[in-house]
Amino acid sequence: MQFESDCALKPTMFYPRMLPPPLLSGTLYLVATPIGNLEDITLRAIRTLRECNLIAAEDTRRTKQLLKAHNISNKIVSCHQFNEAKRSQKILDLLENKQTIALVSDAGTPGISDPGERIISIVIKAGYRVESVPGACALTTALPASGLPTKEIHFVGFPPHKSGGRKKLMDSLTSVPGTICFYESPHRICKLLGELQSQWPESEVVLARELTKKFEQFLRGSPRELSEYYEERKPRGEFVVLVHRP
Repeated sequence: MQFESDCALKPTMFYPRMLPPPLLSGTLYLVATPIGNLEDITLRAIRTLRECNLIAAEDTRRTKQLLKAHNISNKIVSCHQFNEAKRSQKILDLLENKQTIALVSDAGTPGISDPGERIISIVIKAGYRVESVPGACALTTALPASGLPTKEIHFVGFPPHKSGGRKKLMDSLTSVPGTICFYESPHRICKLLGELQSQWPESEVVLARELTKKFEQFLRGSPRELSEYYEERKPRGEFVVLVHRP
């Protein structure tokens, strides 16, 4: 019988404590937040949210829950897809005055199928600094655990709501190589599975839902098999849909 070596007998290596650099004035920080489990946030993200001058949040109620969980008290304003144009000017004014701003979405990374893309573009065009504080993302959480090839991927995000736009999208993906990655809501996941069955019936599909939460689930099968699974079940939670065609 073999045993692993006893790590406790090895000498402990100590590293000198290094103080993190201060936030840079006039910078917009894109802070990734947990997609489910509140522990999935980096030390750097916590420090940025604590030390910045203002937090611009997609939903202040959701973000306040996160801040409370990590004992953070800071000023916060709403910044979502319906007021991005209005907020962008306020953000530019604050950056001009050498303030630091953290931009967060409800979950995951701002600008990745979440609000923020417009503001980020405006800030860059105005000549101000933008810095990412990386962390949780539904795509990168689901992809490695899917078991599908990861060497080449194509990220689509949420398909259009209307059938014409969805059909046009599917046709455009026919010649795209690698694993294709969608986001989809529980209200339209069955529709997407039907479209995949029509477009690529022999494809391998992985549905990842409730990622990092108590009821996290990965379902694997053909479009037909997964469609049949949901004939008797109500879809719940947002989905990451990963498709690999033969």
